Amino acid sequence: MKKKPAATSARRLSRELIVETALAQIDRSGAQGLSMRSLAQELGVEAMSLYRYVHGREDLLEGVVALLMGDLTSSLDEELAEHWQGFLQTVAHQVRRIAIEHPKAFPLVATRHPAAPWLRPPLRSVEVVNTFLSALLGHGFTDEQAVDAYRSFSSFLLGQLLLESAVRGAETGPVEEPLDEGGATIPEGDGQLSLEVAPEVLRLRPLLSQDRSDEEFEVSLEVLLDRLSQQLSQ
Repeated sequence: MKKKPAATSARRLSRELIVETALAQIDRSGAQGLSMRSLAQELGVEAMSLYRYVHGREDLLEGVVALLMGDLTSSLDEELAEHWQGFLQTVAHQVRRIAIEHPKAFPLVATRHPAAPWLRPPLRSVEVVNTFLSALLGHGFTDEQAVDAYRSFSSFLLGQLLLESAVRGAETGPVEEPLDEGGATIPEGDGQLSLEVAPEVLRLRPLLSQDRSDEEFEVSLEVLLDRLSQQLSQ
């Protein structure tokens, strides 16, 4: 007779383990299939015990996003290129790696609310955006140029990588259905956003907050039309 897996003891249970297990479930079944009951069952604990470490649905999904993006900032710090083009290539390939390795989870990075309304997915964390802006400013970009680059680059990554995720079987819409909370009482656990560790984001927040979507759409459309026109004339 096959033995059942040993239950996870209270001493071993941790936020890190819970979030890693949630990501594994999403990789298998998608975010819509994530269940607090099945998560607890896989860990060998009662669903209510999970709430010592995660504060319900939103906190759990944010933890999954943080896990996916966790090594992005460090890899950017290590791979800062001599030229800004090389830096942007590094950012693009690192984010694409996440989308390819976790296609069913990547839509969470792309579609969930970022830490602030003036930050854009998929470059949605304060730390990543601060690294991005600092690198471009260090390569001679003005404040306005750095923010414009962040906006257009984010739009490019979002459209391209969501399409790639969808091709690989991901549900690209946001998670609308509430998670099965297993009968536990859910504490409120939304933290406050701190910009103390992101000085460039704090300084450039007024520029980041501007709504320039109409202009960005027209510029992107013109760039596409110009490229098609050049191909046609060759």
